[in-house]
Amino acid sequence: MPFVSMTEGLIAAAAAVLLTTLFGLLRVLRGPSLTDRIMAAQLVGTGSIGALLLAGIATGQAPLLDMALILALLAAFAIVAMVRTAPTRTSGADEPP
Repeated sequence: MPFVSMTEGLIAAAAAVLLTTLFGLLRVLRGPSLTDRIMAAQLVGTGSIGALLLAGIATGQAPLLDMALILALLAAFAIVAMVRTAPTRTSGADEPP
């Protein structure tokens, strides 16, 4: 069994998280519903933050950790903006009298 260093393991984990994030990005682009797109956008933000943190710890690059923090703030605001601008359903059955 070959020895894998901690750095290589963290980089491999970051690559796996990025691959998952790419699948989420496809869901953002394709849909099918607005709820799926919003949840996939949340996945893309969270996955990107995780990949940046893993890569920053593996390489010892402090700016990657700063970028993850900035992305966390931007992702939160982006999700709020998506939800606020989303069209609302008014079927009438679920609304209180």
